[in-house]
Amino acid sequence: MINLQEVIETNKMIEQEHLDVRTITMGISLLDCADKELTVTCEKIYSKITTLARHLVQTGEDISKEFGIPVVNKRISITPISLVGSSCCRTPGDYVQIAKTLDRAAKDVGVNFLGGYSAIVSKGMSKSDELLIRSIPKALACTERICSSINVGSTKTGINMDAVRLMGDIIKQTAEETQHADSLGCAKLVVLCNAPDDNPFMAGAFHGVSEADAIINVGVSGPGVVKHALEQMDKKQWNSGDGQLANFEVLCETIKRTAFKITRVGQLVAQEASRRLGIPFGIIDLSLAPTPAIGDSVADILKCIGVEHPGAPGTTAALALLNDQVKKGGVMASSYVGGLSGAFIPVSEDQGMIDAVEAGALTLEKLEAMTCVCSVGLDMIAIPGDTPATTIAGIIADESAIGMINQKTTAVRIIPVVGKTVGDTVEFGGLLGYAPVMPVNTFSSQRFVDRGGRIPAPIHSFKN
Repeated sequence: MINLQEVIETNKMIEQEHLDVRTITMGISLLDCADKELTVTCEKIYSKITTLARHLVQTGEDISKEFGIPVVNKRISITPISLVGSSCCRTPGDYVQIAKTLDRAAKDVGVNFLGGYSAIVSKGMSKSDELLIRSIPKALACTERICSSINVGSTKTGINMDAVRLMGDIIKQTAEETQHADSLGCAKLVVLCNAPDDNPFMAGAFHGVSEADAIINVGVSGPGVVKHALEQMDKKQWNSGDGQLANFEVLCETIKRTAFKITRVGQLVAQEASRRLGIPFGIIDLSLAPTPAIGDSVADILKCIGVEHPGAPGTTAALALLNDQVKKGGVMASSYVGGLSGAFIPVSEDQGMIDAVEAGALTLEKLEAMTCVCSVGLDMIAIPGDTPATTIAGIIADESAIGMINQKTTAVRIIPVVGKTVGDTVEFGGLLGYAPVMPVNTFSSQRFVDRGGRIPAPIHSFKN
């Protein structure tokens, strides 16, 4: 059982070390909203979301006040819309109408983001899937709260290279449609491999078809807490008088115990939100998700472990260690750890990562290597606006291959900022922070991505 004493023990983490519940996300199935008439589908979608989620924001705020735990975001994830709109959408414009309905519903219930303007095309695209994908640039340009995700591959099916190639074009078009806001639309668009059904974090959240009609998922974060714990560990070791750093066994145990405490806070909030809303609890996602705030940084944890800057030799090993211990601590604290639990490494949202890029320590290629062992992938990376769509598709293919072969979720959220080049800085604001524009390999991948078809599933996928 979780009790308030456990929360009291974490007061210092909350007040001084940036511990928070990053999001309470309500997953809502919209399968029963599908209709042959677009207007009817939109009416059903709006009605169901505003009915089920009408108390979501207030509940999060009430819990935050009563327990003294910051609940930063309240969000909604929905059934991939390509499934819901398949009977009534005949053009990309029809899907844009659904996007506007979703945005209006999100605004009216007060959530900051709604995820699930999505399609699952890891083995092939239906006509509905393609229409939705082609609608994304306009949909993200005319809405404020909608997040879009496309799953282009999985360990069981391989990689749909036709979808990968198309997404290169869609990302470029989205950048152009939102160039007035430094191509911000791309910050709400992610391309995934092995996307989980229960992810509470944007922009990749959607409500999987295997989920209940409605569910509560909670995402907890606390990189500042882990950083402080490691600093105290080394200080204690130094004060012991032997002049040695804490060894890896002590370091791993410190991270694991800290992750346990963080997860218990999230478990309490999740259970309380579930009880008050009358909606089943799904999972806790224990992800070290950074913010632009000083000290709330995964990069700073890596520096505490021992690398001068993220990107230095040893960085990938340090990140692998961190990710593993966070998960071990999480599964000890809760029986329902899911989503993308581990460590995120978005560039724009992590001041330490930004510093590493500006110092010349961290490159796109090194970030790709780090994604082999972290929670997701290439996240919130600004690149020159003139980067070819085929190059973006090649980056997506590389990251999808890492996910497919390693049986893990990988993603690409990359922003070709129109009018910007290497050396420029892009301001996104809020939790999205700012980002230096990073250089991209200029050698062409066009012949590779233009082949089309599907990269087959790896041999180790055949387990039946």
